[in-house]
Amino acid sequence: MSHKRVEQHRIGRSDLKTSGLGLGCVTFGREIDEETSYRVLDHAFSNGITFFDTGESYGGGNSQALRKRTYGVEDTREITTEMYSSEKILGRWINKTGVHDQLVICTKVSSGASAENIRHQVQCSLDRMGIDRIDVYKIHSPDTQVPIGESLDALSEQIHAGRISVIGSSNFSALQMQEALDESKTKGYARFDIIQPPYSLADRSAEEQLLPLCAREQIAVTSYSPLAAGFLAGKYRRTEERHKFPKGSRFDISPAHADIYFNDHNFRVIEHLRRKSTELGMPMVRLAMAWAMSHPHITAVLVGARKLDHIDNAVAAKEWVMDIDLRNEMSAWH
Repeated sequence: MSHKRVEQHRIGRSDLKTSGLGLGCVTFGREIDEETSYRVLDHAFSNGITFFDTGESYGGGNSQALRKRTYGVEDTREITTEMYSSEKILGRWINKTGVHDQLVICTKVSSGASAENIRHQVQCSLDRMGIDRIDVYKIHSPDTQVPIGESLDALSEQIHAGRISVIGSSNFSALQMQEALDESKTKGYARFDIIQPPYSLADRSAEEQLLPLCAREQIAVTSYSPLAAGFLAGKYRRTEERHKFPKGSRFDISPAHADIYFNDHNFRVIEHLRRKSTELGMPMVRLAMAWAMSHPHITAVLVGARKLDHIDNAVAAKEWVMDIDLRNEMSAWH
């Protein structure tokens, strides 16, 4: 299977490189079935996307269980109830196509960052994907019950054993990231070379401290949710019935997204985005993505996809060079 050659960016201080666009595989088995997932993967790969991001917690069954634990809602909104469907579908596609050596695969531990659990979950992810090495392995969220040194020691052990190549984190604050870097330097552990924060016009929390830290420390930033889980598409309204979302949509399957993005500031940003989109003759989603992609400290942007044109829109946004004056104007929206 051939693919378009695109610019590659180094992951931190490692020898690994990533495409400037990455495919977030959270939708596999949750919002789209396996056949559709394969088409999305094929289309992404043919367009030069070689960085694929999955996680232990990504799956139709996992999503259903999380909604039950969080909201006490016991129903099925996902395409499948298969547990860990994202890693499993990605693994089946990799082994079907034989393109593993052309990819950078990232997965994450979500169920706790203790040494014992990291050892267990690394092996589980390898088994689910049918591969013998994980290129990038991240702690999905900070585990306040486990000292970061314990986690780093276990991750370093996995690197020395040849099971993973590069380690990193997702959803860590600048302070938590600095603590991990200091621990690695002091104790001689492998260090985090990559981080995965949310970054969009609706969530700019990474700008003030995290992105400058990553620039200083040569840490790759593979940000996610450039469309704020679809919020910046402009299809949601202020309403008392905000949890009655379109069936199968990201907000329907994971209603907690509304708690993150539904606020007065972000709805004002939507109106600014709508007007600028009309003025430029460019879709809102493409304009919002291009803004997120144009930050100088962003290494790659992860995009989720349920349809092939979601990939096309992301590629078009990446290829469009945003004028600095336009970016500054959009950054000033409030």
